[in-house]
Amino acid sequence: FIKKVGYNPKTVAFVPISGFHGDNMLTASTNCPWYKGWEKETKAGKSTGKTLLEAIDAIEPPKRPTDKPLRLPLQDVYKIGGIGTVPVGRVETGVIKPGMVVTFAPSNVTTEVKSVEMHHEQLPEGVPGDNVGFNVKNVSVKEIRRGNVAGDSKNDPPNGAASFNAQV
Repeated sequence: FIKKVGYNPKTVAFVPISGFHGDNMLTASTNCPWYKGWEKETKAGKSTGKTLLEAIDAIEPPKRPTDKPLRLPLQDVYKIGGIGTVPVGRVETGVIKPGMVVTFAPSNVTTEVKSVEMHHEQLPEGVPGDNVGFNVKNVSVKEIRRGNVAGDSKNDPPNGAASFNAQV
């Protein structure tokens, strides 16, 4: 079955567990004498273990596409007193930095990023996978909204499309 849904069984760790009894969660269990452990192929070679925790630790993080143009779909836009307009979203590709000029599609609004924050901490940059809020200059919350996509105005800015084809 796992092959049918597109996975290579050699790259997946199979671990029999019992959350109720704690079998093979953090330590190897004596309740599964038939279970010898898991082995999977990774980019670094073979990885082996016996527990779910070891299997989780052996997961390789995905490559983050920082080399592609910035694409940041907006999850929401907030107006914060004393700060201004703060769009919030997850960086999908590229990098967002303070000082860069971004364009929002399809509203076609262009502005400068004043600061980038994650969990109330200022960041030098936001990279793919980061959920960030960024303060923008001279933009009202009425001009941009959830669903807009932010991109670097100097490097392949995003454009709205009337239609597109997708294979699902």
